[in-house]
Amino acid sequence: MSTRIGFIGTGIMGAPMVRNLLAAGHKVQVWNRSAERLGALAEAGAVLCQQPRDVGVGVQALVCMLSDGPTCDQLLFGEQGATAGLAAGAQVVVMSSIPVPTARAQAARCQGLGLEYLDAPVSGGERGAREGSLAIMAGGSEAAFAAAEGWLGALGRPVHVGPAGCGQLAKLVNQLIVASTLATVAEGLLLAERGGADPAKVRQALAGGFADSPILRQHGERMLSGDFRPGGPAKWQHKDTRTALAEAAELGLALPVAEVVDRLFGEMVAAGDGDLDHAGVIRQLKRFNALAL
Repeated sequence: MSTRIGFIGTGIMGAPMVRNLLAAGHKVQVWNRSAERLGALAEAGAVLCQQPRDVGVGVQALVCMLSDGPTCDQLLFGEQGATAGLAAGAQVVVMSSIPVPTARAQAARCQGLGLEYLDAPVSGGERGAREGSLAIMAGGSEAAFAAAEGWLGALGRPVHVGPAGCGQLAKLVNQLIVASTLATVAEGLLLAERGGADPAKVRQALAGGFADSPILRQHGERMLSGDFRPGGPAKWQHKDTRTALAEAAELGLALPVAEVVDRLFGEMVAAGDGDLDHAGVIRQLKRFNALAL
């Protein structure tokens, strides 16, 4: 069944997501702050909108795929925001990574406007967005999830994890695991190289064992080749580890490993590598050890 969807934010992740929705037969109207990114999507069949408010007109679901909570709030609820164009009963699906309290506040605001709400952040990076294989962690009512599950399936594997805010909580868990694994893979490859082994062969030898993972396979290759074109920029990884630690503090939890990894990514961003892929954390470890980049 075809769904009419509004989509705000067509960057590294958003653009291939729109393409997958179009390929699945859905009608998509889009807006992006940088209009030059929209031409190729128009050629693929997307309808271009001039203002955020226009994206919500006539749609059953409005997707927000932006960089952070304040940006989502501004473009959803600000003057000429996208929710102004939505009809009662339409859905707002925030697929950005934002703080848990922000998601819950957005859900309450949508309820007051007569709108359904899901926080549904994703994992899988640019590759997952292109391939339609994203992990989608959805928080909200069971009814809201059931209404969106069909078209979300064009983007990946949606799972309902609990009420509003729980999608973001699941994403924070994901980001802590990703960040810690990236740092550990980088350390392991440096150890192998410094000890005299071929790090590429070590990576190959670990394949299929308990240390194997998509991060070892995909990002380990990036670390070895030095290809740090951003699929997931380090600055957003650091944003998410900071958000996770803030949530942990609210819950009275101490997460010592996460604190060390967060500091490492913070140092990477401060060194000027924030726009590189988060696999570039190996560069920060090289700086720490006074090794050539």
